[in-house]
Amino acid sequence: MQLAVFILVYPLLWLISRLPFKLLYLISDGVYLLLYYVIGYRKKVVRYNLELVFPGKPYAERLRIEKEFYKHLCDMFLEMVKTLGISDQQMRKRYVFTNVEEILKLEKDGKNVMIMMPHYASWEWVFNLNSFIKAKAYAIYQPINNKYFDKMVRDIRSKYGTTLIRTFESRKIIKDAKEANELVTVGIISDQSPMLNRTRHWAKFMDILVPVHVGGEEICKEHDIVPIYLKVQKLKRGHYQGTFKILSENPKEVEGYGISEAFLKEVEKSIREAPEFYFWTHKRWKHKDKAPAAFQTT
Repeated sequence: MQLAVFILVYPLLWLISRLPFKLLYLISDGVYLLLYYVIGYRKKVVRYNLELVFPGKPYAERLRIEKEFYKHLCDMFLEMVKTLGISDQQMRKRYVFTNVEEILKLEKDGKNVMIMMPHYASWEWVFNLNSFIKAKAYAIYQPINNKYFDKMVRDIRSKYGTTLIRTFESRKIIKDAKEANELVTVGIISDQSPMLNRTRHWAKFMDILVPVHVGGEEICKEHDIVPIYLKVQKLKRGHYQGTFKILSENPKEVEGYGISEAFLKEVEKSIREAPEFYFWTHKRWKHKDKAPAAFQTT
């Protein structure tokens, strides 16, 4: 069944990937109308999240953010598909890094780095970074249930040479790379909500106490990897700008889970600047009332 679905859908995706951007965004507009007004995909979740995070904003403003988010969501999905057919020249023009020299300097100093990202703006085109760096690039990801679409997504994300690794195998692969004196750059999306039985830390995110993914920080401390926040801004439709901010040059010296908390603070800044580009369909705050007493404040 999985193969049948893939055989039916893939030719359409391949065709879309060859379309010019103007036509691509016309299709995106049509998908938005269907997704938002007809299907109403996760609209209750989005509205709940926006009301929870922005209780002081008027309903009309939250509704504007909601609609702009869905438009961006459709754009981003089609941009991911477009990666199958986009040229290197187009990619470099549409996804620009403002200070890639920060990464290159760390490479020159023999430092491994971890790029920590949220589900914000575009995380699909960040793989273009591999065109600029010398280090071996890894990206930690969660597989898709359909193994054929999973392979397609892996092919898309590895187009520029990045090796995708699953969460459960990431620590061993990074450990082996370090023991082999291999210079690495690791990408990880760190704003998800972890499973409660694996939660080791809680912190305020958008003024709400939530469980925090700390695996990235733990890897950085264990292997002396420099954690870097990638701030992505959507300049206009189909054009993004990424800026690197070092969270700590000496991760082993950071007390507690300070790196993870610093990361969340940067994500907050991005959300408050342009909330329509955050991934509001995630149930990020679903465990907000389950924090142990030790983490609760008065």
